[in-house]
Amino acid sequence: MLLQINPQNPQPRLIAQVAAQLRKGAVICYPTDTVYGIGCDIFNQKAVKRVHQIKRRPAEKPFSFMCASFRDVPKIMTSRQKTVGIRVPDNNICRELVAALGNPILTTSATLENDELPMTEAYDVAEAFACHVDCVIDGGPVYPEPSTIISLVGDQPEVLRHGKGRADAFLF
Repeated sequence: MLLQINPQNPQPRLIAQVAAQLRKGAVICYPTDTVYGIGCDIFNQKAVKRVHQIKRRPAEKPFSFMCASFRDVPKIMTSRQKTVGIRVPDNNICRELVAALGNPILTTSATLENDELPMTEAYDVAEAFACHVDCVIDGGPVYPEPSTIISLVGDQPEVLRHGKGRADAFLF
C-alpha cells in the first residue's frame, strides 16, 4: 500500500492508521530527514526479524532507533555491545509516527543489497520494497544526506561523522 502523507502537516488520521499497523507488526517504508527508511515497532519481535530478513542483516548486528527525543529511549533497547544508535530526525512524519505509536521505531535505510545510493522517491521505494513491507509512506522526495553521528560512549562526546544535524549541543 502506498500512502500519501503531507510532510509539513501530517494528517493525524493517517498517522494513527500507520501507528495501529505498526502495533500489529507491520513493517513500513517512510521518509526521514536524510533518506527513506524501513522501520517497525521496536517491541514487536516478529517485525524486527522481518526487517533483518529484508536487509539480509545478521540478528546480532543492531539497528538504530528513531525517537521523538533523547528522553524516551527505553533501556531495554541497548545491544550486547551496550551501545545503541539513536536518531531524532528533523521530519514531521517521523516525529508524529513515534508520538502516535508511543515508543521508538526500529529504523534502517531503505536500500537494497549493494546499493550505493539511497532512493529519493516513494515510487522507487515502493517498487523495490512493496513485496517485503506492509506500507510505503509517500512524504515527497528525500534528498539523501548523511546524518551527523556522535559517540557518547567515552568521557567526551566524539563526532564520528559530520552531516545533517547539529553536533554542538553534545560538545563541551
